Amino acid sequence: MWRYGEMLPVQEPSNIVTLGEGFTPLIHAERLGRHLGLDRLYIKEEAGNPTGSFKARGLCAAVSMAKELGIRKLAIASAGNAAGAMAAYAAHAGLKSCIFMPEDTPRANVREAEMFGAQVTLVRGLITDCGKIVAERKEGEGWFDVSTLKEPYRIEGKKTMGYELAEQCGWELPDVILYPTGGGTGLIGMWKAFREMEALGWIGTARPRMVSVQSAGCAPIVRAFEKGARVAEPWQNARTIASGLRVPRAIGDFLMLEALYESRGTAVAVDDHELADAIHLCGRLEGLFLCPEGAACLPALRRLIKQGWVSAEEKIVLFNTASGLKYLDVLG
Repeated sequence: MWRYGEMLPVQEPSNIVTLGEGFTPLIHAERLGRHLGLDRLYIKEEAGNPTGSFKARGLCAAVSMAKELGIRKLAIASAGNAAGAMAAYAAHAGLKSCIFMPEDTPRANVREAEMFGAQVTLVRGLITDCGKIVAERKEGEGWFDVSTLKEPYRIEGKKTMGYELAEQCGWELPDVILYPTGGGTGLIGMWKAFREMEALGWIGTARPRMVSVQSAGCAPIVRAFEKGARVAEPWQNARTIASGLRVPRAIGDFLMLEALYESRGTAVAVDDHELADAIHLCGRLEGLFLCPEGAACLPALRRLIKQGWVSAEEKIVLFNTASGLKYLDVLG
């Protein structure tokens, strides 16, 4: 992702902490597209990043900036993949990492963070409960909080997905982007990237219609969008096998909703059984093992096709944010 280094915040190249993240494949899903009646369906396959998820981008930027700013101890509240990414980059930089995750986080995420030498604490509750612990203890412990949107740099790493997508599409953005949103930094980051690229003269004013995809068991952004609200009320009793979507209150809710409204986009919630079926379908037709969060985009797309919201000739990109291999214990 450092091919776009001039647009990233690190000033001294020696402070870049890299494991080879970015420029993941944009795969033309022809067989899946034919199955759905679409001519131009693509999957942005983020599983190829270090630690197997898109979280590598944001944490690469955040840890690099921590190194540049002389920070030595990092803490994070995570639903899973961000924890592994933070631990890996902190280890590579020689920094200490303290991680708080819900106790029912997929086991692969927990073991991954432990393998990288992080101090891991499992919490009875949700990611919001983990975030409260970090907030209460960070001053006394001397931690710098790199949880979602608690610092400005993770979004800078995530925005590189927007740059890559534009470059891989010949500097003409797709018509529709479906993105699984928990904390939503990827969606917010891409929207920021599109503004920057227009200012640089790399693209015009046209924008994709952005689609926020959530689980029916935790869909605060969908509910807020349907009401035409500018902020999202917290979701009670959040439940879903897609741990990355189990975010009952996103700090950047207003930014996500702003991107949806500005792009003439929409928000869709899907059931767990729908996304589980989608994992099997995409695996059988495309040879891709989607994570539950990424797989949620497929039933959401089906619904939009049925509603006539998308048409067969439009260029549509689904984001698969992580490898399905990290979810074996929850997929059964």
